[in-house]
Amino acid sequence: MRKKIALVTAAGLLASVVALSGCGGGSNSSGGTSSAQGAAGGAGAGESKAEGGDAAGSGEALHLTFYYPVNVGGSAAQLIEGLCSDFNAENPDIVVEPVYTGNYDDTVTKLQTAVQGGTPPEVFVSLATQRFTMASTGMAMPLDDLIAADPDGQEYIDDFLPGFMEDSYVDGQIYSIPFQRSTMVMFYNKEAFKEVGLDPEKPPTTWDELVEYGQKLTNENRYGVGLALNSGSAQWAFTGFCLQNSENGENLMAEDGKAVMFDTPGNIEALQFWLDLQNKYEIMAPGIVQWTDLPTQFLAGEVAMIYHTTGNMANISQNAEFDFGTCFLPAGKRQGAPTGGGNFYISNGLSEDRIQAAWKFIRFMTEPERAAQWALDTGYVATRQSCFDTDLIKNYYEELPQAKVAFEQIDVAKPELTTYNAAEIWRILNDNIQSAVVGDATPEEALKAAQEQATEVLAEYQ
Repeated sequence: MRKKIALVTAAGLLASVVALSGCGGGSNSSGGTSSAQGAAGGAGAGESKAEGGDAAGSGEALHLTFYYPVNVGGSAAQLIEGLCSDFNAENPDIVVEPVYTGNYDDTVTKLQTAVQGGTPPEVFVSLATQRFTMASTGMAMPLDDLIAADPDGQEYIDDFLPGFMEDSYVDGQIYSIPFQRSTMVMFYNKEAFKEVGLDPEKPPTTWDELVEYGQKLTNENRYGVGLALNSGSAQWAFTGFCLQNSENGENLMAEDGKAVMFDTPGNIEALQFWLDLQNKYEIMAPGIVQWTDLPTQFLAGEVAMIYHTTGNMANISQNAEFDFGTCFLPAGKRQGAPTGGGNFYISNGLSEDRIQAAWKFIRFMTEPERAAQWALDTGYVATRQSCFDTDLIKNYYEELPQAKVAFEQIDVAKPELTTYNAAEIWRILNDNIQSAVVGDATPEEALKAAQEQATEVLAEYQ
């Protein structure tokens, strides 16, 4: 029988979730009840955030609004609110009010609404891939002065894993701090492997083996492979396949975020491989496979191997009724995987007391023990090297070795598609990929169209 792992919860979490008077109302990962502030407003943080501190010199607590998304299953929303409650208890002069803002796309929309209304959240979590947009639109401030003024600021930054820290920079300045970060890994059903005569300790390591295993695992009740192709997720998976099929490890975009390389021969081959999984080998469900459906299908035994975020580790480990394994993504010409997930940002134009309070909150949320605990409770990868010296992580990996794969894979991982005007570039790539999936274009036609459209959008940044 599979040994169930009881993940350790943050100290005082249950009490914190019940008593959230300093953090707004309760929340859950499927929507639930957001903070009493309301997702778009955040008015309780003060009506003139940029002009002054409503608590400066008054003896009253300074209220900060914190926007956070949840893009995985499980109880991440409750965990966030518990952490905010812990921060407020330790810092009676500051009240951080968390506002659950839906998924990452929803969060950007609500940020824009709040900024236009003059009530931006002081601190927020958004995708690392949004950093160019956050900088160019002025929605977020560079953090270099805060880091320089912090007594151990450079030591703090140097402690973050380079594979996560590399997508915090815009033109040499740091705009965000890694928080809920992940790589895409493969989850596979060991019992299904045994059922068809595959060694459960030897998952596929190449594209050819992926096809071979997928054919053995597919039957009338189960697909061998699950891969999300819906808008907003396809670009993340496609980054991994393109890295795997590149000649020299090239990514989908230039490092400065001003150009894309969608229609290379290797990328066209990668998209054709996706279509072959569906249409030629028939080992993956046809049509547009949804990101949010895959964990449920995997847990139900409807798909034997899924490409998904390590941020679903807690959900899968707690709910799987079968032995499961994780592994590096199978290689094409080389190994490769996309990193992803959210970073902390501080809104631009705030008063100094609010900036300092927001920075204090970020430092609190990313302390090694706390970041390690967050990794245990969610499945995200701990973001700092010092986290891996803690007993929390050492014991976690001993009890749940499947979780270690994501950390080990960072050495061959690169950031997912990241450009200026990222939302529009993502839409272009996703729309064109989907046109190929539904048969309206060949892979070559789809990626050439995406290249032309994206190049036109990025022309203003040249």
